[in-house]
Amino acid sequence: MIYIDYMYLRVTRQKRKDGTFLSHFQIAHNSWDPVRKRSRVHILHNVGRADDPKASDALRRLAGSILQRCDPQQVADLHRDWRFVRAWPFGDLFVLDALWQRLGMPQVIARARAGQPRLAFDVERALFALVANRACAPASKRHSCLQWLAEDVRLPGLPQFQLQHLYRAMDFLEAHREAIEEEIFRRTARLLEADTELLFLDITSLHCGIDGQHEEERQADVGRGHAKNGRGDVPQLVIGLAVTRDGLPVRHWVWPGNTVDAETVQQARRDLQGWHLKRCVSVGDAGMVSRANVRAQDAAGGRYLVGQSLRQGGEACEQALGRPGRYRQVAENLRVQEVTVGQGERRRRYAVCHNLQEAARQKRHREQVLEELEAELASLARARSKGQARKKAGRGKAAGGGHRKRECELHASGRYGRYLRVDRGGRLAIDRGKVRAAERRDGKFVVHGNDDSLSGEDMALGYKQLQRVEQAWRSLKSGLGLRSLHHWTPHQIEAHVSIAVLALLLERVAERASGQTWRTMRDQLKHIQLAQLLQGKRKAWQVTAPDEEARKLLNKLEIDQPPPILDME
Repeated sequence: MIYIDYMYLRVTRQKRKDGTFLSHFQIAHNSWDPVRKRSRVHILHNVGRADDPKASDALRRLAGSILQRCDPQQVADLHRDWRFVRAWPFGDLFVLDALWQRLGMPQVIARARAGQPRLAFDVERALFALVANRACAPASKRHSCLQWLAEDVRLPGLPQFQLQHLYRAMDFLEAHREAIEEEIFRRTARLLEADTELLFLDITSLHCGIDGQHEEERQADVGRGHAKNGRGDVPQLVIGLAVTRDGLPVRHWVWPGNTVDAETVQQARRDLQGWHLKRCVSVGDAGMVSRANVRAQDAAGGRYLVGQSLRQGGEACEQALGRPGRYRQVAENLRVQEVTVGQGERRRRYAVCHNLQEAARQKRHREQVLEELEAELASLARARSKGQARKKAGRGKAAGGGHRKRECELHASGRYGRYLRVDRGGRLAIDRGKVRAAERRDGKFVVHGNDDSLSGEDMALGYKQLQRVEQAWRSLKSGLGLRSLHHWTPHQIEAHVSIAVLALLLERVAERASGQTWRTMRDQLKHIQLAQLLQGKRKAWQVTAPDEEARKLLNKLEIDQPPPILDME
């Protein structure tokens, strides 16, 4: 039986006839032979001659693969002359940089810089730093990004920036935004084979933080307008975003807060037509369904899909519901009935959509509300009976004379009032007709479009994909920290939005390839760290080995694992 103790690098020396020595590298291990009662040397591999560069390269690769499996502190403990300094999160930055390079962002920015005055700093790296900060550690002010770069991260090839560099990079991005967006769109569509036939457009508002001395200038620049988030006390912006079926942001717009919807839709249509797309269909939710918007798109020859819930009522909804016809299953939880209202130029096509899963959810919710309402009405009836009994006994007033305060609250309630009626006696009762009408509308919504080439199925599925825009808004406003803005000049505000949209593009590319959310990926990738080791004045940078989850994620993203040793200086 042979017991293996350890492996090591063995150097053998062979004396030549001329008196010189020739050295060889060997990988060996010692083992104890119990029969012979002594240790024996076993040669596992002959690496080659010590003066052969190939042998040295092979040893370096072997050492790198071994160090990749070791913790930086363990490496420093093994080599007492090396001192472990600190480790920084590295995996999320590494992946973002790889995707940034894959999309050709350095080439896009270099093309935009052609013929421009030379800048004393690397614009491309500065823009990547801003975008990476937005994706990894969202902050609303540029000096927070500068602090993040100085203290929280390290990335090879990323120079030390000053605050003026970040502001000048933002100015450059905003000055060339349209050209950069269009080229990114072309590259992304080719590289990812994205479906650009149907684009989804939606509008939202965003408020700006007041910054003391610049309050008057900012209000004059961005305007007030209608605050959809209820923040009418601060200036507002109107932001438009167009995304593909896969949720990739294509283009965005920033308008003053007092811009009306009709103007935003018209400009977005004009700008997208300038890109010579094969086909562009705007898809909007109920907030964009207005006569002005529809007339503007019809006059411009634009194709659109607009939708609204049947609960909102209206002529279109009532006529669409009243038409006989069968529903056709188009997806697992979606049925569609195609309806045509009117004739000639007034002819309008609708797709009545029935989401079975949503219908079941609304039914459960209504049953719960009715159960609560019946309990409330029974409680009121008991209180009324007790009041009448006290009156007969001469001990007080009747509790049921006229409307009680609680009855008025129930009738005015948005949760309960829709199912109530007042009977002849002035008492509240559940209106079963309203309940049946609500049942007919469970899980249903109407989609209207002016493109006859789209079938009812296309209209329904196209509008259902509008959730891509809603997801983009949620990512921009919460995950990427778009709200609130603390800049006060228009070009800085617009550049702030542009950086957030670029970060959203990188996130969506990663999510599309991996099938996971960026937040989940970011948590997994942060286990890959970059450590600094110090020996005197010498510095070494080591990347920790990815765990099993991180390796699988990198494989899905088709990104090679980072090298174990990085020389950043």
